[in-house]
Amino acid sequence: MPKLSRLVALLGLLLLGAPASGQTVTDWITGAPREAMPIGQWPGGKKVAVCFVLYVEFWGKGHGPNFRSDMTDRHPDIVDEAFRQYAIEWGVPRVGRLFRELDVPLSVALNAEFPEKHPDVWKSFRASVPAASIVAHGVNNSTEMLPLDKGIEAQKAYIRNTLDRIEKSTGVRSRGWSSPSVYPNLDTFPATAAEGIRYTLDGMDSDVLSRLLTPGGPLVMIPYPPQPVDMGQYLSRLKEPVDLERQWIDYVGELAREAAADPGRPATVVAIGVHPFVMGTPSGAASFRRVLEALKKQPLVWLTNTEAVMAAAGQKP
Repeated sequence: MPKLSRLVALLGLLLLGAPASGQTVTDWITGAPREAMPIGQWPGGKKVAVCFVLYVEFWGKGHGPNFRSDMTDRHPDIVDEAFRQYAIEWGVPRVGRLFRELDVPLSVALNAEFPEKHPDVWKSFRASVPAASIVAHGVNNSTEMLPLDKGIEAQKAYIRNTLDRIEKSTGVRSRGWSSPSVYPNLDTFPATAAEGIRYTLDGMDSDVLSRLLTPGGPLVMIPYPPQPVDMGQYLSRLKEPVDLERQWIDYVGELAREAAADPGRPATVVAIGVHPFVMGTPSGAASFRRVLEALKKQPLVWLTNTEAVMAAAGQKP
Protein backbone atom coordinates (compact mmCIF):
# COMPACT_ATOMS: atom_id res chain seq x y z
CA MET A 1 0.00 0.00 0.00
CA PRO A 2 1.45 3.42 -0.98
CA LYS A 3 2.44 5.69 1.88
CA LEU A 4 -0.32 8.21 1.11
CA SER A 5 -2.96 5.47 1.19
CA ARG A 6 -1.65 4.23 4.52
CA LEU A 7 -1.88 7.75 5.94
CA VAL A 8 -5.44 8.15 4.63
CA ALA A 9 -6.38 4.81 6.18
CA LEU A 10 -4.95 5.76 9.54
CA LEU A 11 -6.68 9.15 9.41
CA GLY A 12 -9.95 7.39 8.73
CA LEU A 13 -9.34 5.15 11.71
CA LEU A 14 -8.88 8.22 13.90
CA LEU A 15 -12.07 9.83 12.65
CA LEU A 16 -14.36 6.83 12.61
CA GLY A 17 -16.98 6.99 15.35
CA ALA A 18 -17.44 3.86 17.47
CA PRO A 19 -20.89 2.25 17.30
CA ALA A 20 -23.41 3.30 19.88
CA SER A 21 -24.36 0.91 22.65
CA GLY A 22 -25.77 -2.35 21.27
CA GLN A 23 -25.10 -1.46 17.64
CA THR A 24 -23.00 -3.06 14.94
CA VAL A 25 -21.67 -0.91 12.11
CA THR A 26 -19.41 -1.49 9.14
CA ASP A 27 -15.95 -0.13 9.75
CA TRP A 28 -15.49 1.86 6.54
CA ILE A 29 -11.70 1.57 6.73
CA THR A 30 -11.37 -2.21 7.02
CA GLY A 31 -14.85 -3.11 5.80
CA ALA A 32 -15.21 -5.43 8.78
CA PRO A 33 -18.16 -5.33 11.17
CA ARG A 34 -17.48 -3.34 14.33
CA GLU A 35 -19.76 -4.00 17.25
CA ALA A 36 -20.38 -2.23 20.53
CA MET A 37 -19.33 -3.83 23.80
CA PRO A 38 -21.64 -2.09 26.27
CA ILE A 39 -20.31 -2.14 29.83
CA GLY A 40 -22.66 -0.95 32.56
CA GLN A 41 -19.99 -0.52 35.18
CA TRP A 42 -16.50 -1.69 36.02
CA PRO A 43 -15.63 -3.68 39.17
CA GLY A 44 -16.60 -1.96 42.40
CA GLY A 45 -19.22 0.17 40.68
CA LYS A 46 -16.58 2.26 38.90
CA LYS A 47 -17.52 4.02 35.68
CA VAL A 48 -14.18 5.17 34.22
CA ALA A 49 -11.36 2.69 33.63
CA VAL A 50 -7.91 4.27 33.23
CA CYS A 51 -4.94 2.29 31.94
CA PHE A 52 -1.57 4.03 31.95
CA VAL A 53 0.61 2.38 29.32
CA LEU A 54 4.39 2.85 29.65
CA TYR A 55 6.17 2.57 26.31
CA VAL A 56 9.38 0.63 26.87
CA GLU A 57 11.07 0.95 23.49
CA PHE A 58 14.33 0.25 21.72
CA TRP A 59 15.44 2.82 19.14
CA GLY A 60 19.17 2.22 18.74
CA LYS A 61 22.07 4.61 18.50
CA GLY A 62 21.43 7.40 16.03
CA HIS A 63 17.68 6.73 16.02
CA GLY A 64 14.76 7.83 18.08
CA PRO A 65 13.05 10.96 19.35
CA ASN A 66 15.15 14.09 19.33
CA PHE A 67 15.07 16.61 22.15
CA ARG A 68 16.96 19.17 20.03
CA SER A 69 16.24 18.77 16.32
CA ASP A 70 18.77 21.52 15.56
CA MET A 71 21.57 19.20 16.74
CA THR A 72 20.83 16.09 14.69
CA ASP A 73 23.56 16.84 12.15
CA ARG A 74 26.25 16.68 14.84
CA HIS A 75 28.44 13.59 15.08
CA PRO A 76 28.19 12.49 17.77
CA ASP A 77 24.89 14.05 18.72
CA ILE A 78 25.62 14.04 22.44
CA VAL A 79 22.45 15.86 23.52
CA ASP A 80 19.94 13.67 21.71
CA GLU A 81 21.76 10.42 22.47
CA ALA A 82 21.81 11.41 26.16
CA PHE A 83 18.11 12.25 26.01
CA ARG A 84 17.38 8.74 24.79
CA GLN A 85 19.86 6.94 27.03
CA TYR A 86 18.61 8.68 30.16
CA ALA A 87 15.12 7.40 29.41
CA ILE A 88 16.41 3.83 29.23
CA GLU A 89 18.71 3.75 32.25
CA TRP A 90 16.88 6.15 34.58
CA GLY A 91 13.40 6.85 33.25
CA VAL A 92 12.10 3.30 32.88
CA PRO A 93 13.17 2.22 36.41
CA ARG A 94 11.85 5.45 37.94
CA VAL A 95 8.35 4.93 36.52
CA GLY A 96 8.41 1.33 37.73
CA ARG A 97 9.30 2.44 41.25
CA LEU A 98 6.54 5.07 41.21
CA PHE A 99 3.84 2.56 40.31
CA ARG A 100 5.13 0.11 42.90
CA GLU A 101 5.17 2.79 45.60
CA LEU A 102 1.63 3.97 44.85
CA ASP A 103 0.35 0.42 44.26
CA VAL A 104 -1.23 1.30 40.92
CA PRO A 105 -1.58 -1.27 38.10
CA LEU A 106 0.46 -0.62 34.97
CA SER A 107 0.49 -1.76 31.36
CA VAL A 108 3.75 -1.96 29.39
CA ALA A 109 3.97 -1.59 25.61
CA LEU A 110 7.18 -3.47 24.93
CA ASN A 111 9.49 -3.57 21.92
CA ALA A 112 10.85 -7.11 21.61
CA GLU A 113 14.42 -5.81 21.38
CA PHE A 114 14.35 -3.92 24.68
CA PRO A 115 14.80 -6.86 27.09
CA GLU A 116 17.28 -8.38 24.63
CA LYS A 117 19.45 -5.27 24.44
CA HIS A 118 18.96 -4.05 28.02
CA PRO A 119 18.39 -7.21 30.10
CA ASP A 120 19.53 -5.70 33.40
CA VAL A 121 17.27 -2.65 33.05
CA TRP A 122 14.36 -4.88 32.11
CA LYS A 123 14.97 -7.24 35.04
CA SER A 124 15.07 -4.36 37.53
CA PHE A 125 11.99 -2.72 36.06
CA ARG A 126 10.00 -5.96 35.93
CA ALA A 127 10.80 -6.64 39.57
CA SER A 128 9.10 -3.34 40.43
CA VAL A 129 5.91 -4.14 38.49
CA PRO A 130 5.73 -7.94 38.19
CA ALA A 131 1.99 -7.94 37.51
CA ALA A 132 2.05 -5.30 34.76
CA SER A 133 0.34 -6.47 31.59
CA ILE A 134 2.65 -6.67 28.58
CA VAL A 135 1.37 -5.31 25.27
CA ALA A 136 3.46 -6.28 22.24
CA HIS A 137 4.83 -3.19 20.50
CA GLY A 138 6.75 -4.61 17.56
CA VAL A 139 10.44 -5.45 17.28
CA ASN A 140 11.76 -1.91 17.69
CA ASN A 141 10.76 1.67 16.98
CA SER A 142 13.22 2.59 14.27
CA THR A 143 14.73 -0.02 11.95
CA GLU A 144 12.33 -2.96 12.24
CA MET A 145 8.82 -1.62 11.91
CA LEU A 146 5.73 -3.37 10.56
CA PRO A 147 6.27 -4.40 6.90
CA LEU A 148 3.26 -2.40 5.76
CA ASP A 149 4.06 -2.67 2.05
CA LYS A 150 4.62 -6.44 1.92
CA GLY A 151 1.14 -7.87 2.45
CA ILE A 152 -0.71 -9.56 5.26
CA GLU A 153 1.44 -12.70 5.42
CA ALA A 154 4.57 -10.62 6.00
CA GLN A 155 2.79 -8.73 8.78
CA LYS A 156 1.66 -11.99 10.38
CA ALA A 157 5.24 -13.26 10.33
CA TYR A 158 6.48 -10.02 11.90
CA ILE A 159 3.84 -10.14 14.62
CA ARG A 160 4.60 -13.81 15.33
CA ASN A 161 8.31 -13.00 15.59
CA THR A 162 7.56 -10.14 17.98
CA LEU A 163 5.39 -12.33 20.20
CA ASP A 164 7.93 -15.18 20.20
CA ARG A 165 10.80 -12.90 21.21
CA ILE A 166 8.84 -11.15 23.95
CA GLU A 167 7.74 -14.51 25.32
CA LYS A 168 11.31 -15.79 25.30
CA SER A 169 12.56 -12.73 27.22
CA THR A 170 9.66 -12.27 29.64
CA GLY A 171 7.81 -15.57 29.87
CA VAL A 172 4.61 -13.80 28.77
CA ARG A 173 2.74 -14.48 25.54
CA SER A 174 1.21 -11.08 24.88
CA ARG A 175 -2.37 -10.93 23.74
CA GLY A 176 -2.39 -7.15 23.33
CA TRP A 177 -0.90 -5.11 20.48
CA SER A 178 0.22 -1.53 19.88
CA SER A 179 1.80 -0.88 16.47
CA PRO A 180 5.28 0.70 16.52
CA SER A 181 4.97 4.47 16.11
CA VAL A 182 1.18 3.91 15.97
CA TYR A 183 1.57 3.02 12.30
CA PRO A 184 -0.73 0.17 11.23
CA ASN A 185 -2.54 -0.28 7.95
CA LEU A 186 -5.58 -2.25 6.80
CA ASP A 187 -3.78 -5.59 7.03
CA THR A 188 -2.54 -5.06 10.59
CA PHE A 189 -5.89 -5.65 12.27
CA PRO A 190 -6.66 -9.10 10.77
CA ALA A 191 -2.96 -10.03 10.96
CA THR A 192 -2.77 -9.38 14.70
CA ALA A 193 -6.02 -11.22 15.35
CA ALA A 194 -4.85 -14.20 13.30
CA GLU A 195 -1.68 -14.43 15.40
CA GLY A 196 -3.55 -14.65 18.69
CA ILE A 197 -3.81 -10.98 19.62
CA ARG A 198 -7.10 -10.31 21.39
CA TYR A 199 -6.98 -6.56 21.91
CA THR A 200 -5.33 -3.59 20.27
CA LEU A 201 -4.43 -0.03 21.21
CA ASP A 202 -4.53 1.01 17.55
CA GLY A 203 -8.17 2.10 17.91
CA MET A 204 -8.02 5.79 18.84
CA ASP A 205 -11.48 7.16 18.24
CA SER A 206 -13.74 6.31 21.17
CA ASP A 207 -14.41 6.46 24.92
CA VAL A 208 -15.84 2.92 25.09
CA LEU A 209 -14.83 -0.60 24.15
CA SER A 210 -15.75 -1.99 20.75
CA ARG A 211 -14.91 -5.16 18.87
CA LEU A 212 -13.68 -5.37 15.28
CA LEU A 213 -14.74 -8.62 13.60
CA THR A 214 -11.77 -9.11 11.27
CA PRO A 215 -11.18 -12.00 8.86
CA GLY A 216 -8.47 -13.13 11.28
CA GLY A 217 -10.83 -13.17 14.26
CA PRO A 218 -12.38 -10.72 16.73
CA LEU A 219 -10.22 -7.89 18.02
CA VAL A 220 -11.21 -5.74 21.01
CA MET A 221 -10.31 -2.09 20.60
CA ILE A 222 -9.27 -0.44 23.87
CA PRO A 223 -9.45 3.32 23.26
CA TYR A 224 -6.04 4.96 23.01
CA PRO A 225 -6.82 8.58 22.10
CA PRO A 226 -3.95 10.61 20.63
CA GLN A 227 -4.59 13.79 22.63
CA PRO A 228 -3.40 12.65 26.09
CA VAL A 229 -0.24 10.84 24.89
CA ASP A 230 2.71 12.56 26.56
CA MET A 231 5.32 12.19 23.81
CA GLY A 232 3.44 14.19 21.18
CA GLN A 233 2.47 16.84 23.67
CA TYR A 234 6.03 17.16 24.95
CA LEU A 235 8.06 17.08 21.73
CA SER A 236 5.60 18.51 19.19
CA ARG A 237 3.51 20.89 21.25
CA LEU A 238 6.21 21.82 23.79
CA LYS A 239 4.10 20.92 26.82
CA GLU A 240 5.81 20.19 30.14
CA PRO A 241 4.84 17.44 32.60
CA VAL A 242 2.89 19.95 34.70
CA ASP A 243 0.75 20.68 31.62
CA LEU A 244 0.10 16.98 31.17
CA GLU A 245 -0.72 16.71 34.87
CA ARG A 246 -3.56 19.16 34.44
CA GLN A 247 -4.71 17.61 31.17
CA TRP A 248 -4.86 14.06 32.52
CA ILE A 249 -6.70 15.05 35.69
CA ASP A 250 -9.16 17.10 33.63
CA TYR A 251 -9.58 14.39 30.95
CA VAL A 252 -10.41 11.65 33.43
CA GLY A 253 -12.27 13.98 35.76
CA GLU A 254 -14.67 15.05 33.03
CA LEU A 255 -15.43 11.44 32.11
CA ALA A 256 -16.21 10.83 35.79
CA ARG A 257 -18.38 13.96 35.97
CA GLU A 258 -20.37 12.81 32.93
CA ALA A 259 -20.85 9.38 34.51
CA ALA A 260 -22.06 10.90 37.78
CA ALA A 261 -24.49 13.19 35.96
CA ASP A 262 -25.93 10.31 33.90
CA PRO A 263 -25.45 6.93 35.64
CA GLY A 264 -27.10 5.20 32.70
CA ARG A 265 -24.24 6.08 30.38
CA PRO A 266 -21.98 3.17 29.37
CA ALA A 267 -18.82 2.81 31.43
CA THR A 268 -15.85 4.39 29.68
CA VAL A 269 -12.20 3.43 29.34
CA VAL A 270 -9.07 5.28 28.30
CA ALA A 271 -5.54 4.01 27.75
CA ILE A 272 -3.03 6.84 28.21
CA GLY A 273 0.41 6.45 26.68
CA VAL A 274 3.40 7.59 28.74
CA HIS A 275 7.09 7.53 27.86
CA PRO A 276 10.21 7.48 30.03
CA PHE A 277 11.61 10.46 28.11
CA VAL A 278 8.87 12.58 29.68
CA MET A 279 7.46 11.00 32.82
CA GLY A 280 10.67 9.20 33.72
CA THR A 281 12.49 12.41 34.58
CA PRO A 282 12.41 13.69 38.19
CA SER A 283 10.05 16.53 37.31
CA GLY A 284 7.94 14.20 35.19
CA ALA A 285 7.66 11.69 38.00
CA ALA A 286 6.66 14.44 40.44
CA SER A 287 3.79 15.48 38.16
CA PHE A 288 2.87 11.87 37.49
CA ARG A 289 2.75 11.17 41.23
CA ARG A 290 0.24 13.99 41.73
CA VAL A 291 -1.88 12.65 38.86
CA LEU A 292 -2.04 9.14 40.31
CA GLU A 293 -2.75 10.43 43.82
CA ALA A 294 -5.56 12.65 42.50
CA LEU A 295 -7.15 9.89 40.41
CA LYS A 296 -7.02 7.43 43.30
CA LYS A 297 -9.35 9.79 45.18
CA GLN A 298 -11.96 9.83 42.40
CA PRO A 299 -14.80 7.51 43.52
CA LEU A 300 -15.84 6.53 39.99
CA VAL A 301 -12.33 6.01 38.58
CA TRP A 302 -10.77 2.56 38.30
CA LEU A 303 -6.97 2.67 37.87
CA THR A 304 -6.23 -0.62 36.20
CA ASN A 305 -4.38 -2.30 33.33
CA THR A 306 -5.36 -3.65 29.95
CA GLU A 307 -5.63 -7.29 31.00
CA ALA A 308 -7.94 -6.42 33.90
CA VAL A 309 -10.14 -4.44 31.49
CA MET A 310 -10.36 -7.48 29.22
CA ALA A 311 -11.25 -9.72 32.15
CA ALA A 312 -13.89 -7.30 33.42
CA ALA A 313 -15.37 -7.17 29.91
CA GLY A 314 -15.70 -10.97 29.97
CA GLN A 315 -12.86 -11.56 27.50
CA LYS A 316 -11.17 -14.71 28.78
CA PRO A 317 -7.55 -15.55 27.83
